[in-house]
Amino acid sequence: MAEPAQPTMTLDEFLRWAEGRPGRYELVAGRVVAMAPERAAHVRCKYRIAEALTRSVARAGVDCEVFTDGLMVRIDHLTAYGPDALVHCGPRLSDDALEAPHPVIVVEVVSPSSGAVDRGRKLVDYFRLPSLRHYLVLDPDRRVVVHHERAGREIRTRILGDGVLRLDPPGIELDVAALFAAPAEPEPR
Repeated sequence: MAEPAQPTMTLDEFLRWAEGRPGRYELVAGRVVAMAPERAAHVRCKYRIAEALTRSVARAGVDCEVFTDGLMVRIDHLTAYGPDALVHCGPRLSDDALEAPHPVIVVEVVSPSSGAVDRGRKLVDYFRLPSLRHYLVLDPDRRVVVHHERAGREIRTRILGDGVLRLDPPGIELDVAALFAAPAEPEPR
């Protein structure tokens, strides 16, 4: 027996529906998509990239703010994603904001359930946003960053396992190997 078709909703309807609801969701072509639970390696990688972006923004003194997952990125009126991290530059977002309207950098950490979407549909959709300059796909298993960068009318891609990744704009740098470093062992008591 076929499941009944899920009704579609607009992004504004989705945001009202999702606010205060437990769990994480995205809206894809008007359909609600539940996000899978995350493994420890995924969460560690998200933490490290957000921490590295925050330090780099502060070091560079640029007018940007880093957000971890939670804020939505509107692609159109029927599609919005909740990236693992993003960098928004310019005027500070309202404390009540549910969306980052003009991200400059978007980050996704791949997992077994998200890899194909992160490397495919999201890559195309994120670059529909005129503000987006960099889309980083972090693969904690392979310990690489796939950097997609808008260069005029082209999207250039490079894969880094170490070295310094310069993201300009906004003019920040990341130590790639540090994003995948093993956590420090606690000191013996």
